[in-house]
Amino acid sequence: MPEAKSRDVSLDNLFSALLRLHKALLDDERVAYERVHGRIPSNGAFLQLVLNDAWFAWLRPLSQSIAKLDELSESDDAASRETIPALLVSVQTLLMPTEEGEGFGRQYYDALQRSPDVVLAHAAVRTLLKQSILNI
Repeated sequence: MPEAKSRDVSLDNLFSALLRLHKALLDDERVAYERVHGRIPSNGAFLQLVLNDAWFAWLRPLSQSIAKLDELSESDDAASRETIPALLVSVQTLLMPTEEGEGFGRQYYDALQRSPDVVLAHAAVRTLLKQSILNI
């Protein structure tokens, strides 16, 4: 039982760190969007842009992974929880920035170049991901 509790704490810490990273990326991307398109009038309007505008589409794989991790970690179904390690490896792969190409890796690389908050959140997530993958 203590092992499961340790695993849950580890996942909770990772989940919180992923949320901080996601927020830092959203904040950074909002600034970039507003430079081009002008001020976003409200948080509601921003949410609609994040959900529907192509500008923010690159962030959706991370959003979906965070939602899936939350869903799986809350599940009482052992089979569902057994898929968590594969999801963590997938998130670790997703969070590999690249100077080349398009898509998440390239956009993530650019965000890391622009924002110290993204860099700090990235470092925290990478550390917790490594620990979580080893402990699960």
